[in-house]
Amino acid sequence: MTNKKVIPNKISELQQERLKFKPILPNVLKNHPSTIVAKLISATRSVSAQETIKKLFPKTYGMPEVIFSKGKNSQIKKKVVKVGVVLSGGQAPGGHNVIAGLFDGLKKTNSKNKLVGFLGGPSGILENKFKELTKPLIDQYRNTGGFDMIQSGRTKIETPEQFQKTKDVLIQNKIDALVIIGGDDSNTNAALIAEYFKQENVNINVVGVPKTIDGDLKNDKIETSFGFDTATKIYAELVGNICRDVNSARKYWHFIRLMGRSASHITLEVGLKTQPNIILIGEEVKQKNMTLAQIVDYIVDIIVKRAEMKKNFGVVLVPEGLIEFIPEMKNLISALNDILADNEITINSLTNIEEKRNFVYSKLTVELANLMKSLPDNIETQLMLDRDPHGNVQVSLIETEKLLIDMIKPKLSEMKKNGTYNGKFSAITHFFGYEGRCGAPSNFDANYTYALGFNAALLVLNNLTGYLSSVRKLVQKPQNWVCGGIPLTMMMNIERRKGKEKPVIQKALVNLDAKPFKYLKQNRETWALNENYLFPGPIQYFGPENLTFMTTKTLKLEQSNK
Repeated sequence: MTNKKVIPNKISELQQERLKFKPILPNVLKNHPSTIVAKLISATRSVSAQETIKKLFPKTYGMPEVIFSKGKNSQIKKKVVKVGVVLSGGQAPGGHNVIAGLFDGLKKTNSKNKLVGFLGGPSGILENKFKELTKPLIDQYRNTGGFDMIQSGRTKIETPEQFQKTKDVLIQNKIDALVIIGGDDSNTNAALIAEYFKQENVNINVVGVPKTIDGDLKNDKIETSFGFDTATKIYAELVGNICRDVNSARKYWHFIRLMGRSASHITLEVGLKTQPNIILIGEEVKQKNMTLAQIVDYIVDIIVKRAEMKKNFGVVLVPEGLIEFIPEMKNLISALNDILADNEITINSLTNIEEKRNFVYSKLTVELANLMKSLPDNIETQLMLDRDPHGNVQVSLIETEKLLIDMIKPKLSEMKKNGTYNGKFSAITHFFGYEGRCGAPSNFDANYTYALGFNAALLVLNNLTGYLSSVRKLVQKPQNWVCGGIPLTMMMNIERRKGKEKPVIQKALVNLDAKPFKYLKQNRETWALNENYLFPGPIQYFGPENLTFMTTKTLKLEQSNK
C-alpha cells in the first residue's frame, strides 16, 4: 500500500495544463482597487433615435464613458458587497474566466465580498435558484470552455411581473449588484433592468459583459465580443483542414455554412484566415440587392472558370444568415408569414402539398410566385410547413449550402448540354456552429475575459450601474489594454420586434467600407482561381508569443495604422 495521492482521471491532460495558466491583467487592474479611480469622460448618446431612447431611459441615458486610472479610492475597500452573476444566451469560450475575474476582483478588494451564480440563465433569477461561487469551485473552471459552472438560458426579463420578481428576489437575497454576461439581447435586458431599478429607487447596480461568438456586439469602445477569437480559430482549423484535403484529392467542391445568422463576421474572419475560393458576405449581397439567381450565377462562373483550368474542386464559405440578406428572399419570407397566418384554416384543409403550393402562389405577387417556383422542391416544402411557435417560417432551418448546390447542379447540366461547360461537379456540405461555442478559450480570450470580469467588479464597486464592461486597445499586449465602461444606452436604437417598436442594442454588421472587407475584396479574384489556401491549424496555447497570443485578422486590419 502507498500513501501517494491518486488524482482522479476526470480531466484531460490539456485541461490540467490550462488550469495552471495565469491570465495577464492590464497594468491598471494590477493595482489594489483602492488605488484605481473611475475617470468620467464625455457624456454619451445612443446610436440613433436619441430623443425616443432618452424618454425610455430617463435615469440612465447620457451617462459618461468611464476609464479606469491610477488614483486614491479609499472608500471602495470598506464596502462589503454580495454580487449575483448570470450567463445569458448561447455559450461562448471564456465565460468561466469572466466569472473568475469578477470573483478575484471582488475578493482582492475585500475578502468578505461574496459572489453568487444564478443557475440556468435569467430564469434562475426569476426562480430564485443560485449557489455561492467559492474559490475551490471557481478554480476547477479557470481557462475552460463552456458555461457549465452555472449553465445558461435564453429567458428574457421583459414583463412588469418579471421586473418585479427580479427586484424581489435580489432584495430578498441581499444582492447589491447583478452582472449579466450576454449578447445584444441580454445586454438590452441589462439596460432595462438598470433603468427599472433606478426608477424604483432600488440601490442595486447592473453591469453587462459583451459576449457572442457571432462578433456582432461591437463598436469603437467594444472592439470585439468575447469568444469570437476562439470560435473563429476553431472553425478556421476545420476549414483549413478541408482546404488541404480538397487540394490533395482535387475532386470535390465543399460548401461550408458557418454560424452567424444576423451578421457575417465569422465567415469574413474565417475566410481571411484560410483564403478559400469563394466567400459570400451577406451584407454585400444586401447592399448590391443581389437575387438568389445572381448569387448562383456568381458561384457557377467560378466553377466553370476553374473547370477550364482542370480544377474541378474548391471551397465555398456561406454565412448562416445569407437567405435573410437576399432582399427578394426576405420579401418572400415576409409575404409567406402573412399568407400562412391569415389563411391557416384554408391551407390546413387542402389535402396535399401541391394544392397548398398552388394556393400560396395565387396569394403572392407574380415576381414572388416565380421566385418560389424556382426553388428546389424540398426548400419550397420547408417554407410551407416548417414554422416556429409564432407562425413564422423557420429560416434558421434552411440548409443554405444545400439550396445553393441544388440550384447550381441543373444550371451546370444545362451548360454541359450546350457545350459551355465540360467539367465535373461533386459537392460535399458542412455546417460548423456548435463546434465553436464551448472550445477551450485561446490565450487571447482567456486574458480578455478575465480582464472583462475583473473590470466588471470595479464597475460594480464604483456604483456604475447601466454600464457595459469595456476593455480595448486589444491588438496591443494585455498589459497595455485600456479598461473602463460605456453606458448600455449608448449602443441603443429602435427596432420593430413582434409588431412593436422596442429599444435594443444595435447589432454590428460587417462594415463594407472597413479594412477587413476591403482586404477580401482586393484578393478574392486571385483566391477564386488559385489555391492560395492557408492552413491555420489548431489553437496554440504554448510556444512563441506570435502564435499563442495572436488575435483575429479582423482586429489587426481594423486597428492597423491607428
